[in-house]
Amino acid sequence: MAGRGEIVEAESAEAEAIITRIEHKTRKIESLLKQGRPVEALKTALEGSPPKTRDERCKSANWIVVHRALMAIKDVDSLFSALDPEYYDILMKYLYRGLSTGDRPTCDQCLRIHEKLTEKAGLGCILRSLADTVNTV
Repeated sequence: MAGRGEIVEAESAEAEAIITRIEHKTRKIESLLKQGRPVEALKTALEGSPPKTRDERCKSANWIVVHRALMAIKDVDSLFSALDPEYYDILMKYLYRGLSTGDRPTCDQCLRIHEKLTEKAGLGCILRSLADTVNTV
């Protein structure tokens, strides 16, 4: 049976691996944003989100990446014509995280996207994101 020290070391190593993946993802997202492809940047930001990790550094690092892509979205209507439904629930979680910041521009953008996402995905998307306490962002 593994001791507490070994568990903490394993969690730390896993967190470092996640941070490395997020850094790589950040470079890719910045490139997509420079090319004027914010929806692709958002998809990339949402892919491989580390929702099951308990490490706050990982969650915060990924939120920064998602936030950057969210704020670059100008045409919310076209977002959902290009975004696959598999991303809806995780996007909803990040929208609620954005709303919790209290930052006016972030909240405004999150509310615009939330409205369209709810129209597209229905109330089930909201319920799933609020009820899922295991996969937090």
